[in-house]
Amino acid sequence: MVLPVLVVFTMALVWALMAAAALIQCVDAARAGARAAARQDPPATVMAVARETAPSGARVTVRREGDLVHVRVEAEAPGPDALALDLTQEAAALAEETVGVGG
Repeated sequence: MVLPVLVVFTMALVWALMAAAALIQCVDAARAGARAAARQDPPATVMAVARETAPSGARVTVRREGDLVHVRVEAEAPGPDALALDLTQEAAALAEETVGVGG
């Protein structure tokens, strides 16, 4: 009876670690994309930078609101579909051309 419980617990622990690693990748990808967008890199470069760091199959969106650029990365946690989580992270950065303006 103990062995099946240990196997299930170990599998759940491995899945949780994989999901945490994918979430960290989403955070890193959103930050890298926001930095690139703030530097006024071309949109294709911003997307490439974010996708390079993001988990495979992640969706990346970039939008601008006033002086801020927002990069959102959405991915599914690895593992079985029954345990699927939607991982979403967003980062914002101040566009460089606005720094020091109006002050």
